Amino acid sequence: MNGPWGFHELQDVGVSVLDCEHKTPPDAGAGHPYVAIPSLVDGRLELTSVRRITDKQFSEWTRRTRPQGGDIIVTRRGRVGDSAVVPNGLQCAIGQNLVILRSDGELVAQRYLRWAARGPLWEREVNRLRNVGAVFDSLNVRDVARIRIPVPPLREQQAIAELLRALDDKIEADRLAVPLVQQLTDACFLQWRENLRDPELTTFGEVAVIHGGSTPKTGVAEYWGGEHAWAVPRDITALSAPYLFDTERHITDAGLASIGNRLHPPGSIFMTSRATIGAFAVLQRPCAANQGFIVAVPKDVVHRWFLFHEMRSRVDDMLDLANGSTFLEISRGNFKNMLTVLPSSAELEQLHELLDPLHGWCAALTHEAARLTSLRDSVLPGLLSGDLQIRDAEKLVGEAV
Repeated sequence: MNGPWGFHELQDVGVSVLDCEHKTPPDAGAGHPYVAIPSLVDGRLELTSVRRITDKQFSEWTRRTRPQGGDIIVTRRGRVGDSAVVPNGLQCAIGQNLVILRSDGELVAQRYLRWAARGPLWEREVNRLRNVGAVFDSLNVRDVARIRIPVPPLREQQAIAELLRALDDKIEADRLAVPLVQQLTDACFLQWRENLRDPELTTFGEVAVIHGGSTPKTGVAEYWGGEHAWAVPRDITALSAPYLFDTERHITDAGLASIGNRLHPPGSIFMTSRATIGAFAVLQRPCAANQGFIVAVPKDVVHRWFLFHEMRSRVDDMLDLANGSTFLEISRGNFKNMLTVLPSSAELEQLHELLDPLHGWCAALTHEAARLTSLRDSVLPGLLSGDLQIRDAEKLVGEAV
C-alpha cells in the first residue's frame, strides 16, 4: 500500500469487533430503533422506516453489546463492509448481520475510525477477506478483526477526522434542509390552488408541449459516451430531490441525431410513465430521454411550477388511465388529454414568483450536497494514505464551501 503510514489489522491496534446474536424482531411500532443493513446510508444511519423494539427487548438484547455514540457499525452480509457512525444519544440495538467497531483510543482515535472504515482502502481490504457465496457475500467476525487500516499518529488522525467531519456536517445540513424546502413548496402550492377563483378547464396538452423519448441503438458504439445527457427512469427514481443535474449514461451527436435530435431544455419536466408511474424531475441541463418518460415542456415559463406540482398531485388519476399486460404505462395521448385547471395569467405569475426562488434554493442545496460529497470522497483516500497533506485538503475544502 502507498503512503507513509503503517497499515495494521484492527485487532492489533486496540479496535474491538462486537457482535450480537438476536434475530429480526416484530415491529413494536414505537420504542428503540432496531438497526439493520438497509439503515446504513452513506456513512450515517437512516432511521425513518426502521423497526422498533420495546424497552424490555432493548434491555435484553443490548445486555452484551450496547451501541454507544461514535461506534462504527459495519455490515457482514450482502452489502459487505458498508459502515455508519452511531449518533450521540441514540439508544438502539443492531441486527445479527452487523458488528460494532470500538477503539480503546490508544493507537486509533474513534473519530478517525469513522473515516478509516470507508473509501477505496477499506473496500480493498473488505474484498481481500470477503467470503463469496452463491446468494450473498459475507464476512465473519474474525475476518472483520483482520481488516487493515492506515494508522497515522494520533495528532494526524484528529486533524483528518476534524476536516472530514466539518465537510460531512455541511453535507448533512444541506441534505436535511432539502425535504423541508420541498414541504414548503408543496404547502404553498396547495394554499395557492385552494384560492383560485373560477379557473377554466383545459388539458395538460394545452399548457405544455408533450414529448416521449427514444433509445439510440445500443450496438452502435459511436452513439454512446458523448457529452449529451440521456435519462432512463432509474436516473429519476434514484434522486433525493426532483432536480436532474446529470445522468448515468451520455450519448454523442450521432446518437442524438439517431433519435431525432430531441434534447429537452432546462426547466422541462420529466415524468416516468411506465412500471413506476409518477417519479418527477425538473431538468437543470439539456437532456434527452428514453421511452420510459413523458416530457412536459411548458409553453410559458410561468407555467413551470404550476405544471410540476399539478402533475405530481394527479398521479392517482394517471394510474387510473394506465394499462399494459407486462407493466402499467400511461400513454402520451391519455396524458395530454387529462383535464386540468387553467388559472389566470396573474395567478400563474403569482405562483411562479412564490415558488421559483424556493425551488432554486432547493436545487442549489441539492447540487451543493452532491458536489461536497464528491469532494469528500475524493480527498478521503489521499488523507488516509498520507498522500494528501492536511493543509492541501483544507485549501480544497475552503475553496469549495
